[in-house]
Amino acid sequence: MPAPLSPPPAPGIPPATGARPRPHPLHVLRDSVYAVGALLVLVGIGVLLHQPLLIPPLAASAALVHGAPGLPISQPRNLIGGQLLAATLGYATLAVTGSTAWGAAIAAGLALGAMLLTHLSHSPAAATAVIVVLQAPHPVPFLPLLVLATTLLVAVGLLPGRIGGHPVRYPLSW
Repeated sequence: MPAPLSPPPAPGIPPATGARPRPHPLHVLRDSVYAVGALLVLVGIGVLLHQPLLIPPLAASAALVHGAPGLPISQPRNLIGGQLLAATLGYATLAVTGSTAWGAAIAAGLALGAMLLTHLSHSPAAATAVIVVLQAPHPVPFLPLLVLATTLLVAVGLLPGRIGGHPVRYPLSW
């Protein structure tokens, strides 16, 4: 029995292929170099300040900015706002639960909900809430450094579209 045929697409709408074209190798190389550069800047500043500035969620944020610059979760408002909101909720949860795995799970869930409510969705930020609860960093250096780090990720994210002709201009919105 032959497989059923899909209905033809509506007039003016191209058929869905399901496969996205592969990016040009030079675009992949450029995006990788910019992401590595941004993360090395964070490491360098962290070394100078004797503070760990490169935390895993920021590496994931850099991957989004350079690997998927057109996604809403990659935009500056979401990246910076989502990270700060999640860190703040991490500190609030830490104050209530202490530094426990249970508290970390609660903080991540609360961060997700708050980001959805405020339209600041940035999935790596949920991990920032977890790190705040589990590591309990002092808020005075941590929060300003988080602002600095996320701002630097945005600034470096601006470069590919302005210097190298990246096919997607970043940001699409502020």
